[in-house]
Amino acid sequence: MSPVIDGLRELFGDRVGTAASVREQHCGSLTWLPAQPPDAVVFARSRDDVVAAVRLCAEHGTPLIPYGAGTSLEGQVNAPYGGVCLDLSGMNEIVAIDADDLTATVQPGVTREALNRRLREHGVFFSVDPGADASLGGMASTRASGTTTVRYGTMRENVRNLEVVLADGRVIRAGARAAKSAAGYDLARLFVGAEGTLGVITELTVRLHPVPERVASGVCAFDDLAGAVHTVTAAIRLGLEPARIELLNPVTVRACNAYSGLGLPETVHLFVELHGGEDEVSGRARAFGDLVKEHGGTGYAWSTDAGERARLWRARHDAWWAIHALHPGRRGIPTDVCVPISRLAECVTATERDIADSGVDAPIVGHVGDGNFHLLIMVDPDDADMTARAAALTERLHLRAIGMGGTCTGEHGIGQGKAAMMPVEHGDALGVMRAIKQALDPAGIMNPGKVLT
Repeated sequence: MSPVIDGLRELFGDRVGTAASVREQHCGSLTWLPAQPPDAVVFARSRDDVVAAVRLCAEHGTPLIPYGAGTSLEGQVNAPYGGVCLDLSGMNEIVAIDADDLTATVQPGVTREALNRRLREHGVFFSVDPGADASLGGMASTRASGTTTVRYGTMRENVRNLEVVLADGRVIRAGARAAKSAAGYDLARLFVGAEGTLGVITELTVRLHPVPERVASGVCAFDDLAGAVHTVTAAIRLGLEPARIELLNPVTVRACNAYSGLGLPETVHLFVELHGGEDEVSGRARAFGDLVKEHGGTGYAWSTDAGERARLWRARHDAWWAIHALHPGRRGIPTDVCVPISRLAECVTATERDIADSGVDAPIVGHVGDGNFHLLIMVDPDDADMTARAAALTERLHLRAIGMGGTCTGEHGIGQGKAAMMPVEHGDALGVMRAIKQALDPAGIMNPGKVLT
């Protein structure tokens, strides 16, 4: 690494960090996997910086790991083979906002909250909300989604085009600013979700949405998970189009009560949000209430107060910290799956039984409107037996979801943590992915050890 670090210092001067504290900060603070720091960190400010760093790493066959905000959960920014971490957080310019075309062009280090602050004056917003204030480049790389996906889609549907630096330093543009294109292979979608294994995103144009006229949020209580999930599937089938619809099991509600002061009964809950015109939202809220009653709901309340809505969704986004606070001394192992909506109730209830049988604490929370739910398995890091039971629970969950025609991850991505499921889920298609990787990165320098291992 010495020639590479010397070369980096010639190119970037004091924007190269090799101190242990700097390197350890760039392993991802939320991952449950052991930290594997890079040998050096480069703080990029421009596309030209990225090109120069990539070319130097290519010349020496040195691994290069793109880094945004470090909020990924499956070890996507670990450096298992050492190498150079390319910190893109300084590339944080909002290049253009076009409210007429409903697009914004940004550098990869722009965060979703920073973009939405700028968009307020234009009467539009960027919809993808994974909870954390993630960078847009990182969100594209992991094909992020979140609470609003059920209505507005994932990053896959909300990225129009990308500027990408390939493994040999070439710069390409994939996609178009237009709403659709039938011109050739859909390269933009190839890089969305590639987790930095095919290239480094240096600019992206994202889709925007008009701010809705009316927003209402609801809290619905149930005695069991099945009733809540059947309410969700019925709402989707009837076309009620919730903008958000989140499931919390009793342990998660208890954690949010203690951490965020919600004061809810400690039963299964749905948090729901509706967007649209005033009459449209009122009608859908009433229809949703009828479904709650039909499926055994025990509580139902709606509000259009902005402060109340913000409090509710802040508590939902803080569930990670709330669950950790409820289990002091434990370490959370997060995982997620996504199944067809018709199999959701079956998958969630089977998982609930699995959790009880395993004897571990694993609160459930999820974006159930699109069939995606999460476990946060809380383990004692010094208890090998508990950790093994957590691993077995995770594997059963993944296999169950895949067997139902779903996926081992709806939004966390693969990284290192779920790589073992790739052959199970994709079969022979995995060979096609490997061929693409070989064609674009023959030396294997782009974020090695992730996705395809």
